[in-house]
Amino acid sequence: MPRVSDEHLAARRRQILDAARRCFLRNGFHATSMQDVISEAGLSVGAVYRYFGSKHELVTSIAESVLDGADELFATLAAAEPPLPLVEALDRALQFVESQTGPDGVFPLAIQVWAESLRDPALAEFITRLYGRFRSRFVELARRAQQAGELPADADAEAVGAVLFGLIPGFALQRVLAAGPDPKTYLDGIRALLAGHGVAE
Repeated sequence: MPRVSDEHLAARRRQILDAARRCFLRNGFHATSMQDVISEAGLSVGAVYRYFGSKHELVTSIAESVLDGADELFATLAAAEPPLPLVEALDRALQFVESQTGPDGVFPLAIQVWAESLRDPALAEFITRLYGRFRSRFVELARRAQQAGELPADADAEAVGAVLFGLIPGFALQRVLAAGPDPKTYLDGIRALLAGHGVAE
């Protein structure tokens, strides 16, 4: 029997994850069964279980795919040369969030992942680890802003980074759940707050 290529295996895995994502967006995690995913993917039971042994594995893989794109962006913002002004870095982060808050975006699923992590210790551990990494990206942004003279020298970069990061899921929640402010309005508010506390523009 010819060996199945890595590309084929990756494509089949993506096919299953895409089907699961559609099901989860449509019906939520708990109302979606493995049979729903199998039917949505148009594959046999054996083909799906070859890649994912349970719905838990699907949820965890979806969580990873949902959040990895955000981590990649945050890492890029934190490492930009020359360092980005805080308002510009936040603007780019908000534009990414805005692009992912529609019905097919990642943030409606992210909210389900957050809720599921309250019930699933393994998923909670993954979320804690990943969000700790997210927060560290914003701490690095704050440190570099401090070195550039944008933040006061005596500012606590850990505290500032934690608050800056908190602005991002706060915006996402408002956009997904409450048709909240558009990115420009939200950024105008951030700019006013930062200017009011002596942060250089």
